[in-house]
Amino acid sequence: MDDIGLSLLLIVALFGLLASGVWVAFALMAVGVLGIMLFSAAPIGQVMATAIWSASAEWSLAALPLFIWMGEILFRSRLSDDLFAGLSPWLNRLPGRLTHVNILGSGIFAAVSGSSAATCATVGKVTIPELSRRGYHPRIIIGTIAGSGTLGLLIPPSIILIVYGVAAETSIARLFVAGVLPGLMVIGLFMGFVMIWSWFRPDMIPPADARVPWLQRIWMSRRLIPVVLLIAGVIGSIYLGLASPTDAAAVGVALALLMSWLMGDLTRKTFIDGLLGATRTSCMIAFILAGAAFLSVAMGYAGLPRALAAWIGGLGLGQVELIIALTIFFIVLGCFLDGISIVVLTTAIILPMVEAVGIDRLWFGIYLVLVVEMSQITPPVGFNLFVLQGLTGRNILQVAHAALPFFLLLVLAVVLIVAFPGLATWLPAQMAAR
Repeated sequence: MDDIGLSLLLIVALFGLLASGVWVAFALMAVGVLGIMLFSAAPIGQVMATAIWSASAEWSLAALPLFIWMGEILFRSRLSDDLFAGLSPWLNRLPGRLTHVNILGSGIFAAVSGSSAATCATVGKVTIPELSRRGYHPRIIIGTIAGSGTLGLLIPPSIILIVYGVAAETSIARLFVAGVLPGLMVIGLFMGFVMIWSWFRPDMIPPADARVPWLQRIWMSRRLIPVVLLIAGVIGSIYLGLASPTDAAAVGVALALLMSWLMGDLTRKTFIDGLLGATRTSCMIAFILAGAAFLSVAMGYAGLPRALAAWIGGLGLGQVELIIALTIFFIVLGCFLDGISIVVLTTAIILPMVEAVGIDRLWFGIYLVLVVEMSQITPPVGFNLFVLQGLTGRNILQVAHAALPFFLLLVLAVVLIVAFPGLATWLPAQMAAR
């Protein structure tokens, strides 16, 4: 069997294991073992131990359990109720109503964590129970969180933008600035879709409450003050240079604990339950990350990402054709590799062919992150889908079906930045001109 046949065998094995109900991490590790056995004589045990330890020891991942714990604290306090009580008078008459909280909340939280998994898990922990209690359909709840959770990869500070900046020797500060407008564009696309969808499917959205006078809306918005202070404390500590994202996550946990205590919601039971809940969710995500890290190393031994990238480069494509081919390529890779691994394994090979057809490195970095965002919710697999499967207990295909419209919206976002490259390059150009 040639290399292409063996590669197809790995893909079939992965989908077969996932469909059989095997734990995601075990499925990823099993396919990694099979890949090393087929393509390399490397010692499987040593490779697995090294890959899992390297993935587990990443300092950037330390923020993940802290942000998840912050979400658990908010979930067990009145802060989550206050968030909905303060926003509902303003969003209740908007088509789609409080599902927009998932989108806006994820956009704000993405500017804090820089992690897609942390954004998806934390916002989901807070909003899924509340929206379910209010009667929103599970499909739109899960779909908006799955799609909006990807914003953690694009809106700065983004871990993947940092990785790409190092690999491509491109200014990370300029990449951060370049991600702002595309991030806002994606938020706008998601909110616009929810509005249109709610017009065609009013049965999945609960009826609007009675209209609230302006003065009463402002008075009810006072309940947002604790949440605003929490966000300001976390974001402000980052952008004032007082804390890294990991340090800011600790600030968020401390502020959430303080506010929960001041409101009288922090008890021994809620503290222990929140800590155990954060531990379970963090372990679930870390286990999947460990499996993905080992599979990424196995794919590296097999040389599959490099071989595919080299094959695309040999086709002699123009700019648009190359972007189409790379988009398909990254979506396929996203079925069985995490985003950081995709960037690390392919950037060095792809950049020369990208520059050969006249594509700017800065613009390509934003395009790459958008496509990696798509891979996070690529049906029937994708890391955000796995996170939401763990949070909701639903079948992975149900979660993927709910996320499919947002996957297509990210495809539209890629089309828009290809058609209007200034969306990614205008702000950095203004920064350089000053």
